[in-house]
Amino acid sequence: MNTLTKITITETKLALRSPGFVISGLVLPTAITAVLGVIPGIRAESETTTGMRFLDAWVPSMIVLTIAMMGLQSIPGIIASYREQGILRRFATTPVHPAQLLVAQLIINVAVTIGGVGILLVAADVVFDVPSPRDPLGFLLAFVLGTAAIFGLGLIAASVAKTSRAAGGIAMIAYFPIMFLGGVWLPRPLLPEVIQNIGAYIPPGVKALEDAWTGTGAQPLQLAVLAVFAVGSCAVAAKLFRWE
Repeated sequence: MNTLTKITITETKLALRSPGFVISGLVLPTAITAVLGVIPGIRAESETTTGMRFLDAWVPSMIVLTIAMMGLQSIPGIIASYREQGILRRFATTPVHPAQLLVAQLIINVAVTIGGVGILLVAADVVFDVPSPRDPLGFLLAFVLGTAAIFGLGLIAASVAKTSRAAGGIAMIAYFPIMFLGGVWLPRPLLPEVIQNIGAYIPPGVKALEDAWTGTGAQPLQLAVLAVFAVGSCAVAAKLFRWE
């Protein structure tokens, strides 16, 4: 068993002792969808969601919620708390490079994100007959790029914050607009058209996810913008990151 595997197992055990974000990432989006799904009007087709039920159009926004919670709330706070407590500095004096601790946290949080989205898709399909994405490869590509972009933004917050509270505050600068533009608070079909157009190019790419869902296919420009966000945010985070 290599060092990274050991650290990841240890960090997983620690995460399970305070499982707030783990449970939220795995359960909350599905729970919200289930609550909405019992409302008859939500399960009916709507003029604002042509060819789809309102519930079908809501699921991509719940994917946005999952990614944003883990990438902009969980990971920044954890990493900043390790800096605040001096854990990163102490790791730097050992043969184990502190970067492995960061990688372990990324593995855990990305795994929870994938698990939460997987549970959401399965539950929505089985319980409410929400169709699966008609363009699975396009959906997967949009999901990977969007997740990388959001986690990159979260790492920027973690890079410059000296405390976990500060990291959370910095991450909120991105969190609130992303939640709004992603249709989490107000469904995207009800947003003004100009807001919908802006949201189409903001990570984690809810419009690209929607287009993959309906089979129209994500637009190359949308995916390109997500890729630029992903590479750019991760590069900035690496440039700004400090161990103490």
